[in-house]
Amino acid sequence: MTDRKSLGDSPTKIVECVRTAVDAGADWVQIREKDLSGRDLLTLTRAVVSLNKSNHGGVHTIVNDRLDVALAAGAAGVHFGGESLPAREVVQWCRAGNAPQDFLIGVSCHSLEEARAAEQAGASYILFGPVFDTPSKQRFGPPQGLALLSAVCRAITIPTIAIGGVDETNGRECLRAGAAGVAAIRLFQSGRKLGELKAAIMRLHESE
Repeated sequence: MTDRKSLGDSPTKIVECVRTAVDAGADWVQIREKDLSGRDLLTLTRAVVSLNKSNHGGVHTIVNDRLDVALAAGAAGVHFGGESLPAREVVQWCRAGNAPQDFLIGVSCHSLEEARAAEQAGASYILFGPVFDTPSKQRFGPPQGLALLSAVCRAITIPTIAIGGVDETNGRECLRAGAAGVAAIRLFQSGRKLGELKAAIMRLHESE
């Protein structure tokens, strides 16, 4: 998950981080640059999509909030938060032939009820958290913890991605709790070299 402000407000560094992350084994890239203009976000998304398609065909590029940018850039999907467009309406519009059949629609959830609602709305997957304490998610309240993450994973059938304070150590606990994957900013934008990041991702997979 990207955050250009932690990289000196540099879209170019985002692309560099994406390249390192996918070379290390990341299989999704979520572009989370909500304050960029539509034009700048489209330019960035196209660069990431092009990188992933040319060198890493199986890597999905997801765009936060901007359905128009995701479709125009040929991204794999769009992700919505609590203040975004209603997921149900977006799903209906996309499934009516206005988006590729395999276009992904994700929703951020912070409770079991929200997770169930997202599944009922037709979401492709959810991000659930914050599982652990992290500065970027403090406005969403205290950490949800592994027990609630496990309950959510058991309650719904669509993939649950754990987020919030996740690293290569506690991320293994998220996978053991039933999460289909983990999402993070600091883990992938910490300035680690390729070999170090590969080792971190390998440690995540030790739970499998």
